[in-house]
Formats: sequence, C-alpha cells, structure tokens
Amino acid sequence: MNLTGFICFLLFLAIVAAISIAKTRKMRMNTTAAYFMGNRTLGFWMVGFSLFLTNLSSNQFVGENEFVYTTDMTVMAWGMSSILAMLIVAEFILPIYLKMGAVTTPDFLEHRFGPRLKKIVSLIFLISYLVTLIPTILYGSAVALNGIFHIDDALGISYFSAIWLLVVMVGIIGCCYTVLGGFKAITVSDLVQGAGLLVGGIALLWFALRYLGDGSMLTGIQKIIGSKKEHLNAIGAADDPIPFSTLFTGMFLINLYYWGMEQYIMQQALAAKSLSQGQKGMSLACVGKLISPLLLNVPGLIAVHLYPGLTNTATVFPRLVSDVLPPVMTGFIAAIIFGAAISTFNAGLNSSGTLFIMNLYKPWRKDATDRELVKAGRTFQLTITIIAMCFSPFILFFDGGFYHYIQKISSFFSVPVFTVMIVGFTTKRVSEWAALTGLLFFIVAYTLSQFVFPVPLHYLHVLAILFVITVALILLINKWKPGEVSYTARNLAVVDLQPWRHRYWFFLLLVAGMAGVFLLFSKAGIAG
Repeated sequence: MNLTGFICFLLFLAIVAAISIAKTRKMRMNTTAAYFMGNRTLGFWMVGFSLFLTNLSSNQFVGENEFVYTTDMTVMAWGMSSILAMLIVAEFILPIYLKMGAVTTPDFLEHRFGPRLKKIVSLIFLISYLVTLIPTILYGSAVALNGIFHIDDALGISYFSAIWLLVVMVGIIGCCYTVLGGFKAITVSDLVQGAGLLVGGIALLWFALRYLGDGSMLTGIQKIIGSKKEHLNAIGAADDPIPFSTLFTGMFLINLYYWGMEQYIMQQALAAKSLSQGQKGMSLACVGKLISPLLLNVPGLIAVHLYPGLTNTATVFPRLVSDVLPPVMTGFIAAIIFGAAISTFNAGLNSSGTLFIMNLYKPWRKDATDRELVKAGRTFQLTITIIAMCFSPFILFFDGGFYHYIQKISSFFSVPVFTVMIVGFTTKRVSEWAALTGLLFFIVAYTLSQFVFPVPLHYLHVLAILFVITVALILLINKWKPGEVSYTARNLAVVDLQPWRHRYWFFLLLVAGMAGVFLLFSKAGIAG
C-alpha cells in the first residue's frame, strides 16, 4: 500500500469534513426545510458545483475510462449531449418547479394529476435509487480505491472481500455526512471538492502525459493522436455500442429526464435562492461537462497505450492514478474520487429521505411534527444504506461491464416517468388514470422488449419508440375519457422567479462548445 498517499487521502478528507462542520455547525437541522433543502439558500456557485459533483461520481471515473479503453470515445456522448438537456431544463422546466414551490419533482404530478400518481412515481424513484444509484456508487468507489491503494494485497484478502470492506467504509462515511449534516453540509463539501477536482484533474493529465511520453508531455500527446485512432472517435457507427444516432432518440430523452426530473439531481437546483441563481448554477454545471472528458475519457486513452491487454478492465483508471502520480498526489486524487462518490451518494441518500418523508410518510402521518419527520428521515436513510451495502459488492459478477449495468438498468425507471411528466407539462386535461395506464404500459413493454421478446434495435432507440407509442396511447385514452377539470398552474413560489437576463448568450456559447468537442473527437478531427 502507498502509505504516504493513504495519509494524504485521509488528511484531505478531514479538511473537507472540518470545513463542512464549520460552515453548518450553527444551522439548526430540526426542520424538513433545513434538513432536506438547506432552507433554499443556495447561490449559483453551490448549485453549479453540487449539480456537477452529484453527477460526477466514481462510477463515471471507473466506467467511462473503462469504456474508452475497451471501445472508443463514443461514451463521451452521454456527458456532452447532457449540456443541451440542462439548458432546456433551465429555461423551461426549472421555472415550473419553482413557481409551484416544489420540494420534490413528483410534487408536480400531484398538482397536475393527483396524489396517487405522485406516490407511485415516488416509489419508482426509491426503487431506482436502491437498485441502481446507491449500490453502483458504493461499488464504483470501492473499485477505484482498491485499484489505487491495493487494499486486497496490503491486507492479504481476496479482491471481493476488499471491495466489500471498502463499500462498508464509503457507506458509513457518506451516511454520516447526510444524517448528521443534512443538505447544507453536502453542498459545502461539494464546493470544496469541486475546487480540488479542478486542480487534481489538471495534475493527473500533466503527470500521465509525461509518463506516457517518457518525460515529455508533448510526446505523450503525439502518441495518443498518432496511433490507435479508433479509440479517439466519439461519433459512433450504427453497429457501435453507442451509435451517434441515439443522441437524438433515447439518449436525449434520458438526459432530459435525468437533469429535469431525477430527484437527487433537481434537488440541488430546487434549493436555489432564486430562479436566476438556479439557471446560472445549471450553466456552470454545463461548463463542467464541457471539460469533464479530460478526467472521464482521456485517462482511458492514455491507458490504451500504457496497458495493452488488461484482463480486469475496470481497474484502468485507478491503476493509471497509482502508477503515474507521486505518493502525495495519489492520495489527493483518491480523495477527489472518494469525494465525488460521497457527493453523489449523499445526494441520492438525501433525496431518498426527502421522497419517503414528504411524499409517503407525511401524508400517512398527517399530525407529525417537523422533529418527528426529520428523525424518521434519518432512520430511513440508515436503512437504505445498510441494504445497499449488502447488495452492491455483487455488481462485480454482472455480465456486460459496470457502465453497461448502470445505463441498462436505470432505463427501466427513467423514460417511463419522463413520459408521464412531459404529458403533464404539455397538456391540460389528460386524466390521472390515462397517465397511470401509460406509465405501467411503458414499464411492461420495455421489460418485454429486453428480456422476453428481444427487439433487434439499440435499447435507446427502443426507448424512443416506446415514448412515442406511450404518448399516443395516453392521448387516445384521454380522447375516450378526458379529465373532468382543465389544469391551471398556481403560483406558490417561495423564491424570486425573475430569470437570468443574459442567459441566452451564455447558452449559445455552451452549445457551440458542445459541438466543438464532438468535432474534435471525430474523423474530421483528431480521429481522422
């Protein structure tokens, strides 16, 4: 084990924890608004860093670099295309949530359709977090940390045992942040870790390229762009694992859902002190997505040249960190990866508690005090953590790769909910019964298409086709039996709804940047 690096790792974690405690020690956590939403006091810096860090978990460090190593840069499409999705959310969807004073995204479903659909979708969210989000975060961080510090070798235990041990460690630390510090402690730690991520990412590329180029960064770059060009291409062909055409079908739908309806993501923006700050924060997160390939994909390109023929490809990123960095920097990068994992884990755990308490427990316990609700939320979060810690190590045995597991399984929950939400946003008289029928139809049809009657199409195209069919089904049912009352949105805002005045110029620059990155990693660019 790299003892110096491990000590630096613990030191950086202690610094982040100390700053979070210092910034939140005077804040009372005995109300749901304070515990789950930070009293809606976030400025754009905190919103932006929280959104970016919540999305940028160790799953992506491990999974995307593994994908680049085994395939090519097409996996970059998920992050790049999310920029357009975020801008659409900032312009059209965030104002809807803030206007109605939403605490959770399913709150809209209650306003639009009724309490039953809100409860069902909240339950779907909770199942999704328990099956995909929290276990994969724990597993991904465990793989990364073991790859950097070689815990299995240091303790003389099996790889599986080391993964399980690290899963428990990450789970306990992350749970302490959420349960003891609440939402504000999470966002403060995100701000510190975001600054560390920027410094650490630049340092990693510097050392890795010099290592590849035998002391010369320029030689390292020339090696990457001079050979094995098939790994440089981000424009997937029709038979690639991620065809470029999917950007305009299922991937676009999933990204819109993820950035505009996924509770653990949107909760960061819903806690903004105003609409303007929320829109600026989402734009700041887009800047982070523009530069994220430098951390999520380029290390995989470097590994292609350094480690040909790896058997356990999930270790690509942690092995690179362990080999190319000096001990102090190794500990620093490990702390950043761990911090990114904790950030997403905390967001998922906090959102799970919010969904359970505000949408399921509180309607059942109508007379419960805020103190009782916070206590019940903490108990639920502890329970979720324990269940996830027991399940996540077994992802090791999933056939098809870690990143494939995340994307494939999460699709069962994302686009069906997205479909119902979009129908709610764009219609006035569709009934709750029609929306619920469409939701159940989508889930059953997608399950059949993937496991019972396999469709010879990419699953992202299947999602887009089912989206169109489900919307048509909902509208057809509604024509037969329309809703009795036309929906009218109410203004229940608790923050300023004045939009960011200069947003369109910034949005245009971000879209141009997104197109430029795709052009760079294409056959018209360095992959040619």
